[in-house]
Amino acid sequence: MFQRFCSIHQSRIVLIGSLLCGLTVFGFFVCTAGQAKHREPPRATLRLLSAQPHLVSGGDALVQVEITPGTLLDRVQVTLNGENVTASFRPLSDAIAGANSILRGLVADLELGDHVLTVAVLDANEVSISNAGATLTLTNWPSSGPLISGPHESPFYCQTESFQIGPDLGFLGAPLDVNCSVNTRVDFVYRSIEGQFKALSSPDERPADLQQTKITTGEYVPYIVRLETGTINRAIYQTAVLAVSPDAAPDPWRRGSGWNGRLIYKFGGGCREGWNRQGQRVDEVLDPLMLSKGFATASASLNVFGNNCNTLLAAETMMMVKERFIERHGPPQYTIGWGCSGGSYQMHFIVDNYPGLLDGIIPQCSFPDVAFATVHTASDAWLLENYFNSRTGVSWTSEAQVAVTGFGTLGHLLVLSEAAARIDPLPNRLERLSAEFSSVVPVEMRYHPVKNPTGARATVYDHTAVVYGGMANTGFARRPLDNVGIQYGLQSLNAGEISKAQFLDLNERIGGFDIDANIIDHRTVADLDATRRAYESGQLLSGGGGLASVPILDIDAVYTDLDVGGDLHLKFQHFSTRERLRLASGQSGNHVMWSGAGSRTSEVSERSQLHRILQRGLALMDEWLTRIQLDTANVDAVDKVAQNKPEALMDGCWTPGASPEFIEEPQEFGGVGTSFCNDWYPAFSSPRMVAGGPLANDIVKCQLKPINFSDYAVEFTSSERQQLHQIFPDGVCDWDRPGVEQRPLRGPWLSFGPSPVNHIDEAD
Repeated sequence: MFQRFCSIHQSRIVLIGSLLCGLTVFGFFVCTAGQAKHREPPRATLRLLSAQPHLVSGGDALVQVEITPGTLLDRVQVTLNGENVTASFRPLSDAIAGANSILRGLVADLELGDHVLTVAVLDANEVSISNAGATLTLTNWPSSGPLISGPHESPFYCQTESFQIGPDLGFLGAPLDVNCSVNTRVDFVYRSIEGQFKALSSPDERPADLQQTKITTGEYVPYIVRLETGTINRAIYQTAVLAVSPDAAPDPWRRGSGWNGRLIYKFGGGCREGWNRQGQRVDEVLDPLMLSKGFATASASLNVFGNNCNTLLAAETMMMVKERFIERHGPPQYTIGWGCSGGSYQMHFIVDNYPGLLDGIIPQCSFPDVAFATVHTASDAWLLENYFNSRTGVSWTSEAQVAVTGFGTLGHLLVLSEAAARIDPLPNRLERLSAEFSSVVPVEMRYHPVKNPTGARATVYDHTAVVYGGMANTGFARRPLDNVGIQYGLQSLNAGEISKAQFLDLNERIGGFDIDANIIDHRTVADLDATRRAYESGQLLSGGGGLASVPILDIDAVYTDLDVGGDLHLKFQHFSTRERLRLASGQSGNHVMWSGAGSRTSEVSERSQLHRILQRGLALMDEWLTRIQLDTANVDAVDKVAQNKPEALMDGCWTPGASPEFIEEPQEFGGVGTSFCNDWYPAFSSPRMVAGGPLANDIVKCQLKPINFSDYAVEFTSSERQQLHQIFPDGVCDWDRPGVEQRPLRGPWLSFGPSPVNHIDEAD
């Protein structure tokens, strides 16, 4: 009986092991001879939970020590730079670990630079057992950044004084230094039975109108929220989590009651005005859709693209905010990304290029990226709109114009044309263009070619100049933008929607942009170094990084393709992301698409409908990620994601009307008559796709081929052929070949400074 007990329960033997199974040897318990023939030798490993080891920030690091079962905990020693810090470590609670073989510690007060963390297992004589320990080098950076995004942008303007913390909580106050820092503060709010968040006067207050909420574990808990506000990486951040016992501060050893263990990181939209400022809002963390179910939420002002239109800086900020959250609350089971429009830019970039930060994403009103998917379409729209208004030498009907754009309505042409201000360092040159800079950036600090040639330039390229590199003569960012060889309106010509005269006149006169986005007669020519770096760095979304192994629920939250007034958010962009994923990884089984979730109406019924759809989407994503986490099979991550997708989570669309029903149907790019969903929500194309470009919209500069007149459904006269050769002296786009300098990602977790790990400098 004694031997049988030892063999079955030896993994549980910690404190009473010597009484039941004999003697301790070298700090771990063994059963008597013949009872544990294959006892694992003592071993302790180190794992950093809060960040990448070379990217620790703020002087703290949450570290886990994992020990082979049976090892005496008092034989484990942790040192930092040779100093004993074992007292900072203690066993996890059973609720988290379920065993005493895991120690967790918050290593604090790290100075800037490298630190050596070591764990050892000691024998009975307190001598380190050979090969039983581990060493980890931590590199600490300032909480104000930067770490991987290159030098801080200058000028940069703080906005803490205008940041409103929450309901009845006032403003954050003046910054403490040039890095826009403030002291971290914690407030408590509650959700009333009327459905409003209200401030608590003290953590232990229990108002009469306090709501109870049922979280995902099935428990009913008081709807009280701990709201933390502070600054990281020159951004204002907020985190929110249910706090059933507000007087008990969170710590990383035990999960706070009310928190279901999951984190949702929220990304805000925009891009306009997203330059040279801290921002005065985050994407709302007091979100009842999430908090009511027990999810924690987090966001930061530099994760709102209307404050910061730079995916690299957004990734760095999200990384640092999540690190802070983990050090407060412990690591979440998984982190879900959530956001619309500019939020989708950030999620796609982070998942593909900095894998591990987000475990699943729910992008809405989405695009693959900003500097290419959006800018290609917007810049082409600007050229077309300018041509139709002031350059055309022939007459055009509105129907012919729509045919050339590929859009569902002509209204999109104006909206997309205005969106091209993202490449324009001289905003507001036309009355219809709103100023690209926030008013917080003084006029005298902004670029002007005569008055201030060294001023701040409000373009997606200059805001991310560390990636693209600077021009030697001006310092302006190199620009990966090109339209050489593009035959605008090609498919419309072949379909008989425009005439030969219109096709030739359009391509002869459409022009391009100079470095200041002035429209010129010649086509735009891309800088090839910037083009190469766009591909290698993932600024142009590849899909070949981490994107293939992460669950994605793409919700077309607002269908706008047929809006008469036009909109920036078009359905083909969702399919472009899926196509890039398919081209890069050979599959898109991790990408689920829902169409028809709502409209731009302000009707309460429509908002409630969208809320229900998003709620269902969140629940299914939660189930998907839980299944993946519980699946211990040793299979490829891509296969594991596909195999664990819930049966209820399929492609499809929601029928129009007050009582929408879900139609399960593969979502495929197409117009009316191609599927049920496309009949209700047809997808239209773009100017570059009408020119023959791919659905992936991933070619910056096309390879050229000689003009082949068999490619046209019309017969050109000899003079028209000569004119076409004059328009395209070097040939036309060969869309069947990869783009010039198109190549795979250089790798994950790239740095543009100051971190030297995976670093890319301008000479690379």
